[in-house]
Amino acid sequence: MAVRPFARGRLFLGVFAFAATSAMVMCSVVDPSAGALANPFHSSPYAPVSEDVLTSVAQELDATGDYENNFTREGYAVEVTPKVVEPPVEEKKEADTDKATAAKTPAKSPAAPNAGPPNPGSAQAIAFDLVAARGWDQSQYSCLVALWNKESGWRYNAANPSGAYGIPQALPGRKMASAGADWQTNPATQITWGLGYITGRYGSPCGAWAKSQSSGWY
Repeated sequence: MAVRPFARGRLFLGVFAFAATSAMVMCSVVDPSAGALANPFHSSPYAPVSEDVLTSVAQELDATGDYENNFTREGYAVEVTPKVVEPPVEEKKEADTDKATAAKTPAKSPAAPNAGPPNPGSAQAIAFDLVAARGWDQSQYSCLVALWNKESGWRYNAANPSGAYGIPQALPGRKMASAGADWQTNPATQITWGLGYITGRYGSPCGAWAKSQSSGWY
């Protein structure tokens, strides 16, 4: 039986419609740019952040060094705690020893002015000979002259309301009786006692002078 032209046209339209519908269905399950099947479990990089991430506990970081910074990075709180580094035990001991030594060392006092030659027969002439007999040099004699100039002006009868007496200002004055019964009137007895006191307590006249300069007394 011969096919009519009208029937052929309807058949052609039916085939075309079926092909177009099939193509649309295939595009919905195939990634045309990658040539692979679409992954129904693919998640977008722009998906909302989950509640677990937003409520995660901040991490802590301990770092050593001299820091005083608090800063945050990418939502994590970072706290830097400064750590004091102690010096080695031996170095610490040496530093403590140096401090203790410096604390015990008195400040250096101004040098005593140089004393000229004493007048013959004077109390200073007696002191000059006694200083030399102890093996001390001119500088020690100068310290002694300056010290007792300040204390008594080298007067054997110099008296102080406190009870101090004589050239060395012994307190009380009767201490000088250990050097002689004439301690109240004899400059040689007073000087002998005074040099013994200075030697036993300060080592030398310059040691006594330094003490007098730093504290006002010796």
